[in-house]
Amino acid sequence: MSSTASGDPAAEIGKAAEIGNAAEIGNAAEIGNAAEIGAIIGVAGVGVTGSRVASLLAKCTAANGGRFGVAVYDADPALARRVAGMIRGVAVDSFEDLAAADVVAFCQPHGHAARAKEFVDAGVAVVSLSDEPDDVDRMLELDSLAVTQGTALVVGAAMSPGLSGLLARHLAGELASMEELHVAVHGTGGPSCAKRHHRALAGWALGWHDGEWIERPCGSGRELCWFPEPMGAHDCYRAGLSAPTLLHRAFPSVGRISARITATRRDRLTGWLPMLTPPHRGGNIGAVRVEARGALADGGRSTLIAGVAGRAAELASAVCAATVQAVVDHVVPPGVHSPADEALVPADLLYRATRLGVVVQEFTGVARATSW
Repeated sequence: MSSTASGDPAAEIGKAAEIGNAAEIGNAAEIGNAAEIGAIIGVAGVGVTGSRVASLLAKCTAANGGRFGVAVYDADPALARRVAGMIRGVAVDSFEDLAAADVVAFCQPHGHAARAKEFVDAGVAVVSLSDEPDDVDRMLELDSLAVTQGTALVVGAAMSPGLSGLLARHLAGELASMEELHVAVHGTGGPSCAKRHHRALAGWALGWHDGEWIERPCGSGRELCWFPEPMGAHDCYRAGLSAPTLLHRAFPSVGRISARITATRRDRLTGWLPMLTPPHRGGNIGAVRVEARGALADGGRSTLIAGVAGRAAELASAVCAATVQAVVDHVVPPGVHSPADEALVPADLLYRATRLGVVVQEFTGVARATSW
């Protein structure tokens, strides 16, 4: 631990005195005592999105009224200490130290599956923001381990997958039967997310079509999609995303599922090359749009569209923090889940996310905000 010397991470994180020392983050008396701590939350990776996750969680409370004590880790120790100081948390020296937490949010840019397996095997709940298809597939294979250990692993708790799945679940509730789901995403949360977006335009895109998986070239299938303002209309293309896998898992009866991202001609032509220009350090404005097609109770056909616009990092962090809060409140059962899963409906994640700043809009023919 960076601010202690006892050598026992579990004991150190669990004490109010270890939620930061006075020299780093202010008067320890203002932090409170151990009785006020409802849960200890670990955050791995405090870049553009991870730092926002840590900040939101530091302001959250558990169902029992206790606040969250937040421990952060980053490959850049100075950054971890800086973020810990801002949120009255504690920076730990190693990833393994986070195993002393009740729940750990994985916000680091690299593969999450191997670390997730270690933490789940130790009985520590994990919420992952990863959207790498191979990484997500490996985490989905941990379901039996998570059930055996009696802990939860929530995969894809970000903007897309994540918020896109919550919007899909919301729209599914307005249809008697849902037959198609189509997701479009714009924007990136930070430099690591921008690089992932760039890589997603190379290779093959997965889609679910009439009972079978199909692969199409990334960058193909141009479609003009209208996002909530201020984003407006953008050309969107197929990409290597994990959203179709998680949506099919959550809605197995839906016949067609696709996911696209916005891209320029240069993006499509250079997806297989290193990024030619450095990504924006602070991320950018993002948006997610979900279109659901199906039948109404009276037999009529309907197409429903819901979306969200805002800073991509803020949207992703709100979904992640809402999911962590639900895990702490024991409304997420053991096993591997995605936010869209029916098992997480009682957790009311979309409502929790709106409490953290997400504003949902639905296309009704006239632009208006919803009651969210």
